[in-house]
Amino acid sequence: MEGAEEKGWSLAAWTVCAVLLPVLLTFWCSVRKSRRRNIPRTGKHGWQDTGLFGKPTYCSVCGQHILRGVYCRSCGLCADGACVRRANRRFPCKEIVLRAEGRGHHWVRGNVPLCSLCSVCGQQCGCQPKLCDYRCIWCQRTVHDDCMQNNLKTEDCDFGEFKNLIIPPSYLSAVTQLKKGKTTDYEKLASSMGKQWTPLIVLANTRSGNNMGEALVSEFKGLLNPIQVFDLSKVSPFQALQLCTLLPDKSVKVLVCGGDGTVGWVLDAVDEMKIKGLEGCVPQVAVLPLGTGNDLANTLGWGAGYAGDVPVEQILRNIMDADSIKLDRWKVQVTNKGYSLRKPKVLSMNNYFSVGPDALMALNFHTHREKTPSLFSSRLVNKAVYLFYGTKDCLVQECKDLNKKVELELDGERIDLPNLEGIVVLNIGYWGGGCRLWEGMGDEPYPLSRHDDGLLEVVGVYGSFHCAQMQVKLANPVRLGQAHTVRLTLKSSKMPMQVDGEPWAQGPCTVTITHKTHALMLYHSGEQTDDDDDDASSESDHEKHEQSDEDM
Repeated sequence: MEGAEEKGWSLAAWTVCAVLLPVLLTFWCSVRKSRRRNIPRTGKHGWQDTGLFGKPTYCSVCGQHILRGVYCRSCGLCADGACVRRANRRFPCKEIVLRAEGRGHHWVRGNVPLCSLCSVCGQQCGCQPKLCDYRCIWCQRTVHDDCMQNNLKTEDCDFGEFKNLIIPPSYLSAVTQLKKGKTTDYEKLASSMGKQWTPLIVLANTRSGNNMGEALVSEFKGLLNPIQVFDLSKVSPFQALQLCTLLPDKSVKVLVCGGDGTVGWVLDAVDEMKIKGLEGCVPQVAVLPLGTGNDLANTLGWGAGYAGDVPVEQILRNIMDADSIKLDRWKVQVTNKGYSLRKPKVLSMNNYFSVGPDALMALNFHTHREKTPSLFSSRLVNKAVYLFYGTKDCLVQECKDLNKKVELELDGERIDLPNLEGIVVLNIGYWGGGCRLWEGMGDEPYPLSRHDDGLLEVVGVYGSFHCAQMQVKLANPVRLGQAHTVRLTLKSSKMPMQVDGEPWAQGPCTVTITHKTHALMLYHSGEQTDDDDDDASSESDHEKHEQSDEDM
């Protein structure tokens, strides 16, 4: 008994250390960053200070080896703190709009990417321990000092591998001239860019999930035109998407770097564009998942979470190869019971609506994060907090007897509810950070779920422990049915509710979910998990069965 007790205490201690260590490390890094001396940020370069460069780095001004200093997020220029002013005077940054004649390369000397090869001789660049060799900040070509020829300095830049995603400065210069002439024939102007040109706009939420947004903003600005990259903590999605009005209709792609909430924010801005008569400017949307749950990104093939393991160049290649699909968007109207001067609450739903234990966990997490936001800068910490509140609800059962408090109607038909603690209304395949809820263990026949068929899947859960069982495929959900319209009436008391991870506490009300519109999304059909392979095969079998029925 004593040995078992000691093992239990040891396991508890290791668990506490695993949770606290990332929090303490994040706090320490924040303190260190706040104590750094201010770097002069005058000039046109987008300087970003760093405590320690991740590779051997040399000052672009004095040529000395530096461990810390600043780098430009747009052109990649590096400098010691003392050389920043001279760098601003001597070296121009990327031109957003072409001011001079010519479309030549923009060469920056030194600090070329690791393992890059010379475009002239094919040998590796950047091997010498000094400031050496050149890189074009548009096409990303690298050249040895000895291989740099006069024709390379004067030839036109073709913008390299990602030319179909880049908005060239010359295009924006021509747009400016068109506006002066009060003509807006962007289609004719874009014809010179080629039929494959699908310019990309990057919208990054630097406050999402694991705080990787700032690093991604820097990398995308280095590969694209800086005017294509927006930080959503500084500009709203609707303002950023106004760039679409300067580009050919139905050609623009948007990459949203953030969680599911950020994606919903951007899709709301796209709907606002439709309302204001800009339907031709509506872009196709891809997702780089930086949040905690990332269920929509998972459904669209972009993965359950980005941790920096995939190079940004590969992300751009995936966007170029992605397929365009439709995503149902739903209107959630919450009308309070009794007489009220307030208008009904209206929300947009992409993923799911729920009432019960998962909404309670989200509400507790949201409340805690609002009080101490600095502690929630890691996806691991966020999931640990969710686990804590889920375990707590297993013991307390705050949402029990839900079936006595609510009435559920699917397409006008009332549903008899068993003894439940929660109800989840699904639009997409994934729920709760990677669980395929509607499919369950996959051992029962069920109609397939899709995110573009105008149908919602409605399931019930018995409690937090049941949710945990379904996460690891040890239990099936209570499948209540599929419907085009869902109406849920909360008759008494106050219950936690959530839409796409945004929770609130709700009193007696009626919740009505109806179809709103479609969103154009980009689906990445890359590497699949075993679950995805099973789902793909089951969908294929289902389609074959339908085809055989039609033939008969």
